[in-house]
Amino acid sequence: MGPYEKAWQATCRRIDDATRAVNRPPGAVRLLAVSKTFPADAVRSVHASGQRAFGENYVQEASTKRDALADLADVEWHLIGPLQGNKARAAAATFDVVETIDRARIAERLSAARLPARGPLAVLIQVNVSGESTKHGVAPEAALELAQYVATLPNLRLCGIMGIPEATTDSARLRVQFAALRICYERCRDAGLAVDTLSMGMSADLELAIAEGATEVRVGTAIFGERGKEST
Repeated sequence: MGPYEKAWQATCRRIDDATRAVNRPPGAVRLLAVSKTFPADAVRSVHASGQRAFGENYVQEASTKRDALADLADVEWHLIGPLQGNKARAAAATFDVVETIDRARIAERLSAARLPARGPLAVLIQVNVSGESTKHGVAPEAALELAQYVATLPNLRLCGIMGIPEATTDSARLRVQFAALRICYERCRDAGLAVDTLSMGMSADLELAIAEGATEVRVGTAIFGERGKEST
């Protein structure tokens, strides 16, 4: 058993333990393995352990890995980094899920670029729950309006909400921000939108996110190791 497999299994146990601790059903939380900056061979190794969904920050990096791993037909590629308008066409061709919709124009470009033969592109609305100027995302109070609009666009399938809280070790502050993301998600459901994904929580705080209702956690460092100044 290699180091990636051990780390992946340990992460799965953390998710299972956290899910049971708050009396949520088994399988209620999905793992997105964040493979950004790591080579295709690392993705292949974790895939061999049983992981299928992988998160990437950059369109070109993901496209290169997708080509290198073309024999793995069941890999699901998620964009979890900000998307520039001029990359929308390439993103629509490369990814199965885009988790970082924060403005109508990006959604419109993805909708126009997605080939109908590929099926609808799954998308999430990114919410800037911490209010930090360095973070991307729509303000919480504007999330529902954007979600309702995105849900009307052809070639897209709105799946839910994604967010990144501030980088802090203060559990109480994190819980408040995770709860605010959950409220955005619940408002979408209450409005009749067919959403099923609340993507929040990373290596250091996934237990708190699961306690507040996450259905997907994005974990990189705990599986692949440190990547310099970036962490997930």
